[in-house]
Amino acid sequence: MGGLRGAEWPPLRDLLRSGRQRMHGCAWLFLLLPCTWFVVPGLMVAYVFARSARVRAHRLFPPRAHRLYHDPQVTRLQKARALSAAAMTLALLVAYGKPEDFGEVEQQYVIRLMVTPPLLLLSAPLVIAVVYRWAPPHARPYMGQRVRAAGKAALWYVGAVTAISLIISIFALLEWKGLATDDVPWLVIPFMVSLFWLLFFLAFATGPAVRSGFNSAEVHAALPALLTCVLVWEFAIISLAAGGPPPGPPLVSVLAFVGGPASVCAVAWWEVHRLQTRHGVRLRG
Repeated sequence: MGGLRGAEWPPLRDLLRSGRQRMHGCAWLFLLLPCTWFVVPGLMVAYVFARSARVRAHRLFPPRAHRLYHDPQVTRLQKARALSAAAMTLALLVAYGKPEDFGEVEQQYVIRLMVTPPLLLLSAPLVIAVVYRWAPPHARPYMGQRVRAAGKAALWYVGAVTAISLIISIFALLEWKGLATDDVPWLVIPFMVSLFWLLFFLAFATGPAVRSGFNSAEVHAALPALLTCVLVWEFAIISLAAGGPPPGPPLVSVLAFVGGPASVCAVAWWEVHRLQTRHGVRLRG
């Protein structure tokens, strides 16, 4: 299983060959029971599909491409800020919140997960355009090449989401027309195969794509931090519109609303400062 947690998943043949020697006795019992035989081929097919989608997803969005320069001090400060923000949110809910406020926090978390990719796709071009305009003239040709590469990866992601929506719409249309899936297997089977592969692709691509800002770090090392500043204020506005201001007296509510995004921006700008002073990254020409 160590290979499954690493950067690469082995082909099914290699996985079976290596697993045959290290397989637990319970696993052998599972495989030898006749009632489980129909499950094994499905698991093998699912693994092949998942591995293929994972390879493509990580080729487009490398899992460790969200930072060009690893700075342990920045990482520690980001974790400390995240923990303190969670503690402050919990303290506000305990001190001033109502029972329904706890449910709203969960809803806002789910909303944030859903809107992050589209928000990034909308915000990243604007932030990249500003950074490109600020960049020294000699750096712009290289940035232009990396923007095209990042754009192709983003188009893959948008295409996968669009294709899934189209396939689901086709199934809904078939159901609306009163056609059973058995009536048109020549149409359903290819679409189901494509749908499963695309779902696996999105499952493996979304995390790296969001962390890297759709490979924005390769365009400019400071872009992930700058995108974080933009996104955190967008999330604050969305949360305000969806669930209202944070609980508490007016002054506490305003401080909680402004303090969260402001602290994220402060950490992000400190990260940009360290990129400039320690690694020679330039924002303006």
